[in-house]
Amino acid sequence: LLLAVALMITAYIVAVKRGYPTEVFPGFRRAFEYFLISIPGLMLIVIIFGGVRSGVFTATESSCIAVIYALLVTLLVYRSLTWKEFVHSVLGAVRTTSMVLFIIGAAASFGWLMAYLRVAPILTDMISQLTTDPLMILLLINVMLLLLGTFMDMGPLIIITTPIFLPMVQKFGVDPVHFGVIMILNLGIGLNTPPLGPVQFVAAAVGKISIWTAMKSVWPFYLVGLIVLGLVTYIPALSLWLPSLFR
Repeated sequence: LLLAVALMITAYIVAVKRGYPTEVFPGFRRAFEYFLISIPGLMLIVIIFGGVRSGVFTATESSCIAVIYALLVTLLVYRSLTWKEFVHSVLGAVRTTSMVLFIIGAAASFGWLMAYLRVAPILTDMISQLTTDPLMILLLINVMLLLLGTFMDMGPLIIITTPIFLPMVQKFGVDPVHFGVIMILNLGIGLNTPPLGPVQFVAAAVGKISIWTAMKSVWPFYLVGLIVLGLVTYIPALSLWLPSLFR
């Protein structure tokens, strides 16, 4: 939420400063009509959180429910999905799922090797010799994750680095949820950072501009992302207040 608000404010400032074209506000009545049209889609959020919170289904099962609900709404309510697009989406999902399952299988072997070689305890001892301050340790982890995120994808990085870093930060009293949010923010920034930066390349392809032109245009958003990362890292309450409502 903090990152979303910060990026919206930044986008507004950048748009005004660069003179991007705007649209006329359609009026509250038209805005309310748009809201009514979007209710079936917004109900997906209610179904997921409500179902998990009430115990009707697990978090894993909620993903299946979400797919079925989204498919029904798209086909029957909005009628914006053709069968050709549906088949294309299914094939894309199969390719992505196959890749993720392969990574998980490889990461399981990698995790066993890391445990056998006692990488996590050794790394913890090495960092402990440098500092025992949790804030400094989080700073070092942030730097490492930001660097790794520039040339590795988010999925493999989460699977590979979590077994290494999580036991370490827990030993120094860092909440696992807090660490999880820090990791996601780091890797999210990495998704937009070349040389890998898949999000940046996709955006450049859609806009039909070079990657370097795109990079020059989005640097204010990088700065805001790093500021939010620093706030979340050193103010744990920012990432822990929402999960505490579900306990």
